[in-house]
Amino acid sequence: MNTFEEAVRITIGSDPIAGTIITPGTLIPGVLFVHGWGGSQEQYLARAREISALGCICLTFDLRGHAQTRDQYESVSRAKNLDDVVAAYDLLSSRAHVDTSSIAVIGSSYGGYLSAILATVRPVKWLALRAPALYQDSGWDLPKLQLHQQQDLVAYRSHLIESTANRALQACRAFDGDVLLVESENDTIIPRPVLTSYREAFIHAHSLTYRCLEGSDHGLTTEASQRDYTTVLVAWLKEMLRGARVGQLPAPSPIPPGSPEVPPHASRQAA
Repeated sequence: MNTFEEAVRITIGSDPIAGTIITPGTLIPGVLFVHGWGGSQEQYLARAREISALGCICLTFDLRGHAQTRDQYESVSRAKNLDDVVAAYDLLSSRAHVDTSSIAVIGSSYGGYLSAILATVRPVKWLALRAPALYQDSGWDLPKLQLHQQQDLVAYRSHLIESTANRALQACRAFDGDVLLVESENDTIIPRPVLTSYREAFIHAHSLTYRCLEGSDHGLTTEASQRDYTTVLVAWLKEMLRGARVGQLPAPSPIPPGSPEVPPHASRQAA
């Protein structure tokens, strides 16, 4: 971890003495939360506060078509929502003290799908996807709601999809950071073949952690499911942050020759 040194003068009465302030690097990781279709940032505020306490700057936000922009629910497209995610990322990365080389993106369902694609246009170090959705590449600019009419998503998601045949999976194939992939055991919306497609796409990931939330459905509708997911997410991010910080620690600096704690010429009273 880099340090910064600043020479200062400490004044006692009319006598100034010299000092040096040494501080750790002020840059800290940023974490972006991307909610799913039909959700909002409210679902992630509690988790964001808990993760912020680990020493991160977190950003939650509402995709267009949700919350205060609900009037766009039937017209917003994947293209526009990806623009939302990119804009949110850029806001987070532009904040003072955010380390732009240490940004985590955490997405669920539709938000996980968008988060994977985000990694192709912005630097992402850590990627956490819970029950990430998959859609066919066609109709990218169509209203997202129309995809359920024009694409047989149930059939599409029922079998393994090659990573070269889907934009989000291609993004996962190219990703070389650390990944957390979370499945809900009783998910009827995002079945296991989708999770398997994602998992097999991450062939270049630095690390891949896979967890299945027992007894959980897609929306984590029970308090137990919510707790289980938070526990998994926080534990994984703690591990990632710990590894990053240990890797940044410099080797101890040797004491310069001729600079012992008590110089040889010091008087006997110098204690």
